[in-house]
Amino acid sequence: MRRRLVIAGISLLALAALVAGCGWLVVRAGAGRLYTDVAATPAREVGLLLGTSEKRKNGKSNPFFTHRISAAAALYKAGKVRRLLVSGDNRRKDYDEPATMRAALLAKGVPDAAITVDCAGFRTLDSVIRAKDVFGLSGFTVISQRFHDQRALFIARHEGLDAIGFCAADVGMRRGFKTQIREAFARVKAVLDLYVFHTQPKFRGPKIPLA
Repeated sequence: MRRRLVIAGISLLALAALVAGCGWLVVRAGAGRLYTDVAATPAREVGLLLGTSEKRKNGKSNPFFTHRISAAAALYKAGKVRRLLVSGDNRRKDYDEPATMRAALLAKGVPDAAITVDCAGFRTLDSVIRAKDVFGLSGFTVISQRFHDQRALFIARHEGLDAIGFCAADVGMRRGFKTQIREAFARVKAVLDLYVFHTQPKFRGPKIPLA
């Protein structure tokens, strides 16, 4: 019994160290490259808007979605990005993040000609690597919440991309606690995907240069 407790304790410590170490690597990658003020954000040709669901499971609006749309529209209207690459999950007929985000951007006054949709952004890794390999980008502004921007910039840095992040308004700890827990393990997965498994996007597809 005692031996089992010791093994369990060591395992928990190892897991905690892994989570903390991967979290540090991700945060470090975004240091000095995150912005919260539209006016202070460097201008880039393209903003990469990362997808999320418009609605929560209870059917109510998802504040992560709402804040990202507002941030993307604000950057475009301020001339901080000239085009938006909207990347999200569209693996099911009844679930289409990119189309929903596009409609929301149009409602915010962003012209359709300034929006490009990537329907194969199933994961953050897919969105970032496809921005380079499919859409021909060497740099861009990632648009999401801070925690998500940090992970995207970690992936971008690994891929040799000149990326910065704009932090959309975050969600209160009470509402976003589960998201933060998932994010801690998503960072571990990001490190393993890039440095251990060398994971690639699910789909590459034909090249669609934005430049």
